Amino acid sequence: MSTSPPVSLAPPAPAARPAVLVIGGTGRIGRAVVAAVAARGCDVAVHCHAALPAARELAVASGGRSLAVTADLREEGAVRALVHRVVEHFARLDLVVLCARRHVPTPLDEATAADLRMHHDVNVVGGFVVAQEAGAVMMHQAGGGAIVFVAGAGAEPARPGDTPAIASVAAIPGLARGLHAEFAARSPLVRVSCVEVGDADPATIAAAVVARCDGG
Repeated sequence: MSTSPPVSLAPPAPAARPAVLVIGGTGRIGRAVVAAVAARGCDVAVHCHAALPAARELAVASGGRSLAVTADLREEGAVRALVHRVVEHFARLDLVVLCARRHVPTPLDEATAADLRMHHDVNVVGGFVVAQEAGAVMMHQAGGGAIVFVAGAGAEPARPGDTPAIASVAAIPGLARGLHAEFAARSPLVRVSCVEVGDADPATIAAAVVARCDGG
């Protein structure tokens, strides 16, 4: 999706460790991404909604100046504040990986418009706000930055009750394409892309995320 220069996640000098924010870092895929970027010598901000003890445990295991952060992705102000807290802590933000997912199975005869809006607010709108705020920071960094969405609309067969979640997750690749075009028009150093998970295991997905940042 992007032809701009890669954001290197090669092991850096201690004073120049890349800073990574993983949204949904305590989830199954998020944990794998946190481990992968930490292994590359990055400082990691591990985001969660409610699992703060688990986020702190992951941050400690990641080493460096890593930290745990929390915000409800439905709350725009809290999400924007979270991004700036991470930037203030690390004095930079090189990579954002968006893995968070809301999935509440709801039988068709019980589902309402509010159920669709709730999933969309977390899975799409929350990701948009994170990317918008992080990209604005990255545009003013000498090395730019990368934003990677992880999309899983086709990971499993659709089951009854999954419609609100599937509809929202299916919108993520389109969101990534739109943001890529927006940032490409403003700064060639801000890269936006989307990794489709398919039926891959978390470690393989995490490797694909890192490869995107290394220009793969």
